[in-house]
Amino acid sequence: HLQLVESGGGLVQPGGSLRLSCAASGFILDYYAIGWFRQAPGKEREGVSCISSNGGRTDYVDSVKGRFTISRDNDKNTVYLQMDSLKPEDTAVYYCAALGRCAIVGARVDYWGQGTQVTVSS
Repeated sequence: HLQLVESGGGLVQPGGSLRLSCAASGFILDYYAIGWFRQAPGKEREGVSCISSNGGRTDYVDSVKGRFTISRDNDKNTVYLQMDSLKPEDTAVYYCAALGRCAIVGARVDYWGQGTQVTVSS
């Protein structure tokens, strides 16, 4: 059974940090670029960040540059999204996805995770 499982979401105050994890089971994660996406209530899903299969290329949406860092540990079959200096507008359900290439817009999605809620509020 092929799946991606996100974890690490929760409630955090503005300015705080969270680290999301995306773990793969049933397939080898290092064959894929991995992307993080988010969807806030009433808004379309948007690409947040991606990392190439070997980790050599990353990309970020402008609104998170300098605050979020994507990384991967292929030995653990896991990709991470470190989120610092969180803002209320970062509140959303965050999804990871296995991609055909690292692109936050327009990449083919082969697998989606089920999502994890991130809420930034005082």
